[in-house]
Amino acid sequence: MSIFINKDSKVIVQGITGGEGTKHTARMLAAGTQIVGGVNARKAGTTVQHKDASGSDVELPVFGSVAEAMAETGADVSVVFVPPAFAKDAVIEAVDAEIGLLVVITEGIPVQDSAEFWAHAKAKGTTRIIGPNCPGIITPGEALAGITPANITGKGPIGLVSKSGTLTYQMMYELGDIGFSTAIGIGGDPVIGTTHIDALEAFENDPETKAIVMIGEIGGDAEERAAEYIKANVTKPVVGYVAGFTAPEGKTMGHAGAIVSGSAGTAEAKKEALEAAGVKVGKTPSETALLMREIVKGF
Repeated sequence: MSIFINKDSKVIVQGITGGEGTKHTARMLAAGTQIVGGVNARKAGTTVQHKDASGSDVELPVFGSVAEAMAETGADVSVVFVPPAFAKDAVIEAVDAEIGLLVVITEGIPVQDSAEFWAHAKAKGTTRIIGPNCPGIITPGEALAGITPANITGKGPIGLVSKSGTLTYQMMYELGDIGFSTAIGIGGDPVIGTTHIDALEAFENDPETKAIVMIGEIGGDAEERAAEYIKANVTKPVVGYVAGFTAPEGKTMGHAGAIVSGSAGTAEAKKEALEAAGVKVGKTPSETALLMREIVKGF
């Protein structure tokens, strides 16, 4: 089992012919992902050449629209590698085609655009969006939709949900010998599709996930809300890390969503909320990984 994506997922790439789309299509194929085609309206009817996980040549068709790609290939996942100016249209197109899972890698999308396409997807009710501005999702050994390095971890009992891409990779690397059921980077923008709570719910319901790592960061109240959810609904052990303990008040830190205002949104406040919900919180990523190791010893 896993959450949201597995070896049977059929993936298309919106922007498959661009620089980032080309590079990461190759990496997703190498990770074992079942990529069945791509979308670029200007290059519809052409193909792109790649190699699959076994090194064999594959020829992937390029379609004019997401709906056409889905009709021809049975795709149920799309990964968006489209520049910020065109990302809203790409997302709305995929939502209108009713793709099941849409992973939006693009960073720098205007917040208003994200709010509009998120509201559209919510109203439609058929598409789960991960992102934007995220590394995507990986079920090790089965499928990768996004830019997460596939060679830093194996399959195992830990579920990982993180706001930060870099910290996703670090945690996967630190616990790579134990392994992960699924690792999901939800992105750090103010408006995102899939939240910590969405991922926590899915991990709680996944029989192969035995413990969960949750990585948050300063700004907003997502971690506090996740703490409340954990307290009420999650029976599996959770360890946490909150990036930004040394961040100065009022300063925007990296991600657009990471803005501290007074005591609201500070790392300390988030740590306290999580600990009150029974979550062990590390002061560093490495300390957080050690906390998880202690939990896994008891399995």
